[in-house]
Amino acid sequence: MSKPAIIYASFDTFPSPKGAATHIAAFVRVLGEAYDNVDLVTLPGVQGVEAPEIAGVRHHPLPAIGENVITRALAYRSELARWWGKKRAPIVHVRSIFEGYPLAIRKHMICDRFVFEVNGLPSIELKYHYPEVDNDDVLLRKLRYQEQVCLEVADLVITVSEVNAAHLRSRGISAEKIRVIPNGVDTKLFNWREPTRPTERVFRVLYTGTMSRWQGVHLAIEAVQMLRRDYPAELVLAGPCRHQERKVIFRTIDRLGMAPYVSLLGPLPKVDLVDLLHESDAVLAPLPPNDRNIEQGCCPLKVLEAMAAGGPLVASDLPVVSALVEPEREALLVRPGSAKAIKDGLLRLREDAELGAKLSQAARTRVERDFTWQRAGESLLSCYREL
Repeated sequence: MSKPAIIYASFDTFPSPKGAATHIAAFVRVLGEAYDNVDLVTLPGVQGVEAPEIAGVRHHPLPAIGENVITRALAYRSELARWWGKKRAPIVHVRSIFEGYPLAIRKHMICDRFVFEVNGLPSIELKYHYPEVDNDDVLLRKLRYQEQVCLEVADLVITVSEVNAAHLRSRGISAEKIRVIPNGVDTKLFNWREPTRPTERVFRVLYTGTMSRWQGVHLAIEAVQMLRRDYPAELVLAGPCRHQERKVIFRTIDRLGMAPYVSLLGPLPKVDLVDLLHESDAVLAPLPPNDRNIEQGCCPLKVLEAMAAGGPLVASDLPVVSALVEPEREALLVRPGSAKAIKDGLLRLREDAELGAKLSQAARTRVERDFTWQRAGESLLSCYREL
């Protein structure tokens, strides 16, 4: 039996240091190994980030030129249509409406099976990047309509958490075609190291990931500022940061007098990120209680990577987090949206010399059992076999 051709399309930059690129690489690698016939179509990669060689996968980077995400998406759709031509594939796999909608409405012409991978929905997330979108009812209705078309046309809907799945069911999507595959971690790359017991030196706190307000970066800064009233502490912020988000972060830093104690790094290669995790006394995932985190859902990669590498974790007590960790055993979960609650969690780690090591070891064991990319890949292949 010949192996089916798969076209995996995504309006994401690949390769890049972002979590989306990590997810894409993990999924197409397992599909390439299993089927040896995958076309990966993405935005061009970040300069200086080397594209991985993935067996069985042909990468086609397409440009998307425009002033904002909507104009870039329209440009990308044009490039995708030009590249696509008259192709037909047994399976088409998409990650968003930006590449997915024009394919979904032509499903009968281009493929036998349509897979929609829902990591986020622009009708919910876009306003966090572009606040003016929240007042544009016409655009939001268009986004939601195109999401619904992709969801209804799909033969299989893959998402990353039970919270996401519940939201999709609330939109009338049959539970029978929804599959939950949480994110994973490369446990060889994110090797475990027991954290150093806190001493009289400066307490080192780390936040990694996108600097969007939905991630609660402002809460991390406020929490470390409060901790400094009791102990010397510093905060490292590492990850992608848009110009507007950078301005907001610096305003918060200046308002709290934290400029000497906060380092703002850009996105880092994974090997450097692992070093930062190993050097930190605490890692934060301060997700606030908003519609992106509570209604839509997510599977925060920063949580899993910290658990794998051994960074003692203080995170918001939200369903998307408690699905990944056991409170008090694998991480400290604190009241969402509260800088004081985060500070109290950090204070516990600073004052209990044994606590961080206990959390770290238990978290690593949990990741090895439940959250490797190998396990996620096996789940993906199981879904494909059902098709």
